[in-house]
Amino acid sequence: MATPPAAADAPPASGGKKKLIIILAVVLVLVLGGGAAAVLLLKKKAPAEGEDGEEQAAAVHTPAAAPKPGTPPVFVPLEPFTVNLADRDVDRFAQVGVTLEVVDAKFGEQVKLYMPAIRSNILMVLSHKMAADLLSLEGKQKLAKEINREAVRPMGIELDDEEEEPPPDEAPKKKKKKKKPSVVSPVLNVHFSNFIVQ
Repeated sequence: MATPPAAADAPPASGGKKKLIIILAVVLVLVLGGGAAAVLLLKKKAPAEGEDGEEQAAAVHTPAAAPKPGTPPVFVPLEPFTVNLADRDVDRFAQVGVTLEVVDAKFGEQVKLYMPAIRSNILMVLSHKMAADLLSLEGKQKLAKEINREAVRPMGIELDDEEEEPPPDEAPKKKKKKKKPSVVSPVLNVHFSNFIVQ
C-alpha cells in the first residue's frame, strides 16, 4: 500500500511554526513602534494647538489678533432682541438690534456656532436693565461692554469686569490680588443697528 501523497509532501511541522512566530513578532514590533511614534507626535502637537484652555485663550486673544490695517471689517449681525425690561412700576420693553464686529472671518464663523448661547446671555443682560439705564449714552456704552463680555463667554473666554476703583481717600481693606494678564476680546466692537425703548 502506498502512502497518501499529501502526507509525504508535508514539510516538518517545526519549520512552519518558526515562520509564524517570526511573522507575529515582526507585526507586534511594528504595531508597538507605530503606537509609540503616534504618542510622541500627539504630545508635541498638543501645546502648539492649544488644547489646554488657558493656553488657547492666550493664543487666540493676543493683541496681535487685531485685524491688519486696510482689511475690511467682519460683522456678525444678530437677530433683533425684544425683551421686557425690569421696570416695576410700568410695563416697558426694548427692541435692540446688535451687530458684533469681530477680528476675522474665522472667528465670525465660530460665533455663529455658539449663537444660541450668545443670544441667551445677551437676553439675560437686557432683561435685567431698566428703561432709565438704556436711555442715556453712558447706559448704552455700558450695555455694549456687557454684551461684548457675554458674547465671548460661551466660548470659554472670560473678560475682566471693569469695576470702578474705590476713591483714593478710602484705604483698601483687602490686599490686592495679583493682576492676571488682561485678555483682549476677539469682539472688537458692539454696534447697535436699532434701539427702541417703550
